[in-house]
Amino acid sequence: MTRRRWIATTFDAQTATLTGSQAEHLARVLRATVGMRADVVAGDRVYSAVIDQVSDSQVRFQLEEELSAVSSPSLPIELMVAVFKFDRLEWALEKATELGVSAIVPVLARRTEKHLAQAAATRVERWRRIAREAAQQSRGSFIPRIDDPQPLSACMQHSGSLRILLSEHETALTLADCIRPSLQQTPEATAAQSITLAIGPEGGWTSEEAAAFAQSGWQPATLGPRILRAETAIIASLAIVQSLLMDASLAVPDRT
Repeated sequence: MTRRRWIATTFDAQTATLTGSQAEHLARVLRATVGMRADVVAGDRVYSAVIDQVSDSQVRFQLEEELSAVSSPSLPIELMVAVFKFDRLEWALEKATELGVSAIVPVLARRTEKHLAQAAATRVERWRRIAREAAQQSRGSFIPRIDDPQPLSACMQHSGSLRILLSEHETALTLADCIRPSLQQTPEATAAQSITLAIGPEGGWTSEEAAAFAQSGWQPATLGPRILRAETAIIASLAIVQSLLMDASLAVPDRT
């Protein structure tokens, strides 16, 4: 049976500790007891560990055998996502984490509903908790960075060697078309390539926002002829990139 994996809140050379909602879930729901074993991510390493202290607010592990180094996120992608309805956004954050996205930047766009924009800052810690739980559930070792919500104008110059704007107004150039040229470089260059995807709110980006993206050097791309919900666009785009990266890695000749 596959052991549960936890990502430590704090750790030192011998121990790792879970606090807050993680500890409460482990103690109350999973009924953790002293002696229970699990895999624990502590910093840049994964360890086999055993519980030596349990309370509702804290669970401490003794670290034993080092199992592996922490892997990088499977996708070198940052999502710049306009805030949309929280229940659907949170589902998308969970699935994006499972797929291995490296970072998520919540954006307040012109068409972000006013009450959502006002409440977004109060939800960030919940979003980070969802990402942590999704990483653990999928036995990942990496929790994506989730930034505080910010106006679109503040992140238009967002870093990323390849910046792609998903747009319903683009009909010719697909997301795959935008990414393939960067994957035809050397393996070293491909590994260093980072991608930022901008995904708009319900109703899409305004014409002024689209013009600002163009002026800042973003490349518009389409996911196809259908109009997708934001959460569908997130999953579809990550699946496309994941497939392309996998194909590129399999195509690299064995030099051994």
